[in-house]
Amino acid sequence: QVQLVESGGGLVQAGGSLRLSCAASLRTFSLHVMGWFRQAPGKEREFVAKIARTSGTTYYTDSVKGRFTISRDNAKNTVYLQMNSLKPEDTAVYYCAASPPLSSVTTTSYAYWGQGTQVTVSS
Repeated sequence: QVQLVESGGGLVQAGGSLRLSCAASLRTFSLHVMGWFRQAPGKEREFVAKIARTSGTTYYTDSVKGRFTISRDNAKNTVYLQMNSLKPEDTAVYYCAASPPLSSVTTTSYAYWGQGTQVTVSS
């Protein structure tokens, strides 16, 4: 059974930083595009960032460009989200997700999801 386990969330003041991690039990981890999403209270889940399988190509939603960095370590089956200059509007539950294997980095399809980690940014 595939498991994605997020960690690293918490409470931080505006302007602070957090680093989220997502450990995946996927034996084929390097074959999956990995993404981060978030869902704020009363809002729909939204895309935050994604990273290609091996090329390092990344995509971000406009609101986090220049502040967040997604990275991955295929040897550790882990994807990260470094979040700097956090704002109260970044408050949400953050989820990691894995695409079906061998997807292009342009995919919008995700086959596996984690349970989420809460990020709260106080003003």
